[in-house]
Amino acid sequence: QVQLVESGGGLVQAGGSLRLSCATSGRFFSSYTMGWFRQAPGKEREFVANIPGNWTGGRPYYDESVKGRFTISRDNAKNTVYLQMKSLEPEDTAVYYCAATRGQARRASGEYDYWGQGTLVTVSS
Repeated sequence: QVQLVESGGGLVQAGGSLRLSCATSGRFFSSYTMGWFRQAPGKEREFVANIPGNWTGGRPYYDESVKGRFTISRDNAKNTVYLQMKSLEPEDTAVYYCAATRGQARRASGEYDYWGQGTLVTVSS
C-alpha cells in the first residue's frame, strides 16, 4: 500500500509563493508517475501537473493555467515530490492533492491509483 502525505499549504497573498511537498511511502518511488491536482470550493478536481517515473525519460507536464508559474520536481532519495508555486493568484485557492500511479498517466484523475488527503492553499487578494 502506498501512502501519500501532503504538506506546505497555507495562506498567502496574491503574487506570493508556496512550496508543497508530498512524502510517499512504499518501494519503487522513482518509477511512479506523480501528479498534483486541486479542487476549489464548488468545483471539480482538476489536473495541475505531473512528473513521470525515471524509467520513462519523460518530462513534467503542466496544465496551461499554471504553466510558467508552477514547477513540479521530485527527490527520489527522499521519496518526495514537490510543487513550487509562484505568482499565486486568488484563482489558485484550492485543496491540493498529490497522486501516484505505477504506470504512465496524464491528466485524468482516474489514471492515478493512490491519493493523499490534501493540503489547503488560500490566496488572498
